[in-house]
Amino acid sequence: MSIVEKGIVSLVFYKPEYKALLSNYNLSEEQQRYTALPFDALQKCESEPDRHPMVILYGSQPAGFFVLHGWEGVKAFSENKEAILLRAYSINAEYQGKGIGSQSIKLLGPFVKKYFPKVNEIILAVNHANVVAQNVYKKGGFVDKGITAMGREGEMFIYHLDV
Repeated sequence: MSIVEKGIVSLVFYKPEYKALLSNYNLSEEQQRYTALPFDALQKCESEPDRHPMVILYGSQPAGFFVLHGWEGVKAFSENKEAILLRAYSINAEYQGKGIGSQSIKLLGPFVKKYFPKVNEIILAVNHANVVAQNVYKKGGFVDKGITAMGREGEMFIYHLDV
């Protein structure tokens, strides 16, 4: 089983058996402005092979979700062909406020290094108004190098994490 653990939070590759457990996934309207729900993101993963859906487990329960997207996702934000894009990151509403987000972001570098050995950088785009997410990413080691891009909800900061 593809797991990198820190305490009771772990990262795993999505498997079909998680589908039912993700069926009660909720995000606030505000959060849905900035990220995709797991089912929407999974549909894109099915048609694009360089998208890798991931599950954040809290114990054995899926508490969060994100996608690691290869070059097709990266190229809009970076010229680094050895980078991978973190997208559609979220923590299910019922698990928010427990430190799961912060712990999962800290696990991300070691996980990517283990399962994507050619990758040397993780990048992400975070909306300028999404201050909560910015703080989680920065606490996890992501750096704002002053690069921005426009997204569907306005300006986004591009953050970087060396792996």
